[in-house]
Amino acid sequence: MSRIGRKPVTVPNGVQVTIRETTVVVKGPKGELARTFPNAMALRMEEGQLMVERPSDEPAMRALHGMTRALIQNMVIGVSQGISKSLQIEGVGYRAEMKGKDLVLAVGFSHPVVVNPPPGINFAVDEKTKIITISGADKEVVGQVAANLRKIRPPEPYKGKGLRYLGEHVRRKAGKAGKVG
Repeated sequence: MSRIGRKPVTVPNGVQVTIRETTVVVKGPKGELARTFPNAMALRMEEGQLMVERPSDEPAMRALHGMTRALIQNMVIGVSQGISKSLQIEGVGYRAEMKGKDLVLAVGFSHPVVVNPPPGINFAVDEKTKIITISGADKEVVGQVAANLRKIRPPEPYKGKGLRYLGEHVRRKAGKAGKVG
């Protein structure tokens, strides 16, 4: 049996979970998320906990079992606490600032790059430490926005300049060797 799928999803106070056939709607203080799951998975609420059960022990069903439970857990965490990812700006003259809700990046191009946040996503910039924080309720969207931002100027291997995830280690290469002799 799936170790992840076997665990119940604990629903905290202030979070409301509604199950309509194969669709799960989770409402909380940070927002509302809805997702449709495969109808092979049986979902049921019991004493403030949501249980996910699978019909058979086939490998495909076992994989769906764990994935369904993990997605529901991410939805519950997202609407109760929120999800955030941080990017660090590395490089001389590289900076980020907020203009209203838009993020404006100066990362070595001849023009500033303006990024509009998708619905449900907020940007925050700490200009002193050069850290951009992306936050929202949907873990999938927060991760995708962070990846898209990093793709604007990924860290290069020689000087390490660019946008990187907070705590990400960038493998560095040695530069050109000078003339010997």
